[in-house]
Amino acid sequence: MKLTGAQILIQTLIEQGVTDVFGYPGGQVINIYDALYEYKDQINHVLTAHEQGAAHAADGYSRATGKVGVCIATSGPGATNLVTGIATAMLDSIPMVAITGNVPNSLIGKDSFQEIDITGVTMPITKHNYFVKTIDELADTLRQAFSIAKSGRPGPVLVDIPKDVQLASIEFTPQGVVEKIPLPKVDESLIEQAAALIAQAERPYIYVGGGAAGLGLGQEVVAFAEKIDAVIGCSFMGLSAIPQNNDRFLGMQGMHGHYASSVSQNEADLILGIGVRFSDRATGNVAKFAKKTKIIQLDPDCAEINKNVRVELGLVGDVEDSFRRIAKKCGAKSNPQWLDRVRELKQEEERFEEDLALAAKAALTPKQVFDVINAEKLPATVIVTDVGQHQMWTAQYVEFDRPRRFVSSGGLGTMGFGLGAAIGSYTATKDPTVLITGDGSFGMNLNELATAVTYNIPVVIVLMNNGVLGMVRQWQTLFFGKRYSNTVLERKTDFVALAKAFGADGCVAETPVEFRKAFKEAIKAGKPYVIDTRIDKDEFVLPMLPPGGSVDDIITRVK
Repeated sequence: MKLTGAQILIQTLIEQGVTDVFGYPGGQVINIYDALYEYKDQINHVLTAHEQGAAHAADGYSRATGKVGVCIATSGPGATNLVTGIATAMLDSIPMVAITGNVPNSLIGKDSFQEIDITGVTMPITKHNYFVKTIDELADTLRQAFSIAKSGRPGPVLVDIPKDVQLASIEFTPQGVVEKIPLPKVDESLIEQAAALIAQAERPYIYVGGGAAGLGLGQEVVAFAEKIDAVIGCSFMGLSAIPQNNDRFLGMQGMHGHYASSVSQNEADLILGIGVRFSDRATGNVAKFAKKTKIIQLDPDCAEINKNVRVELGLVGDVEDSFRRIAKKCGAKSNPQWLDRVRELKQEEERFEEDLALAAKAALTPKQVFDVINAEKLPATVIVTDVGQHQMWTAQYVEFDRPRRFVSSGGLGTMGFGLGAAIGSYTATKDPTVLITGDGSFGMNLNELATAVTYNIPVVIVLMNNGVLGMVRQWQTLFFGKRYSNTVLERKTDFVALAKAFGADGCVAETPVEFRKAFKEAIKAGKPYVIDTRIDKDEFVLPMLPPGGSVDDIITRVK
């Protein structure tokens, strides 16, 4: 059948299993939007308030499902407004296809109205990008984009389509959904070496990252930990991969990780890293990180091996296959002294938390907020965050029962990510969705409340309002002599009135009783609901590794 380029684009998206896209129309994608209208019974389009919101929504959609998220924007400012969202996906290895329109080929390079070299702009923040010169290559280019986005180490791909390519016509033959490009299998000799190192270990620590979470390896990791008598920790991106109630799971480690998890990792004689990149926030001072520990790293990306820390053994290739072969090769063992030591560390952690609770003077503490959320949320609830102190409290306190229930910007740390991502997560799953945000982050993209209201997305927004840019202020308190340069917001925004102006609902909560009542009401509301949750500006995220520090320098209380 003969179709225009715009029709071929939408037909190819449908062919690849896409049911939802996020975007914003404009002059150079008007034909694409006309095709969306034509095929609206087969593909749902969510009109966001801003293109950045569309990119974050596509990202959240992918994180909550593992599917490739799709966003669309016009040329010029529409395309550049996607950049932060594309970079966010790139740093966290999230599969996404971003589609942009551009001026006709005949006008490229002439500084035409809203012309921008978006492939040049996004080259450093995409796995690959394409400028489609002719209609002949359009369908196959789109198929390649989906294949690249979800294969190997996933990530975003951009496809830029000039106007004349959208208008041209050609015969179109549908094909099947493209498969992932197979990763190479690791040589058996390396599997044997890994198994031998694990057999020798007396203090094994399994370190789960975003790669393991994306593969859904949680239950297999738990079974393997029981087999070799190991404990489990995770990176920020690894959260929700392992059920929180498992006795072997110590939680997130690193700069704001759990004390027992960070110290256990430091004292382990072997770390098995699965789909994790040992970033600076995870390691602290690399020169002091796990100095007496042998590290085995499983990753699909050869660039990650020995990039941040030196490893004893790097296994590059199919992580799922490598892990399963190692697990099969290893025999059962027991490490009772190691588990005794870990129990001591967990007891120390509990004492630190009790001391923090006793020292708290505020009417409502972050811990109390999350106690309510844990008690009231369902196992299927998706927890989305923005970036800041509230994000780290979420990582420390929320109890995750299922994989892909945590959606947050890790590597780029994008303030303003949350509301768009929450919209995408709910669109994908239709599961209860809670956004944890701060007054600083929320202010960046709160325009997406219009989107949430328009599409009746019942996201519960817990706005942790302390009147300051909390994480930066915490650093200023601890390391900059309390010189609070531009971190006290002094804004007069009435967030409840603002929510109602958008068509949402909301209330203020200043005590645990008020917050519990508000959270229950918000869940039942069936519409976007903002809880303006008042917390003290001097609440800190602890423990904390100071910048350039190590586990030896961990801060557990502030005098």
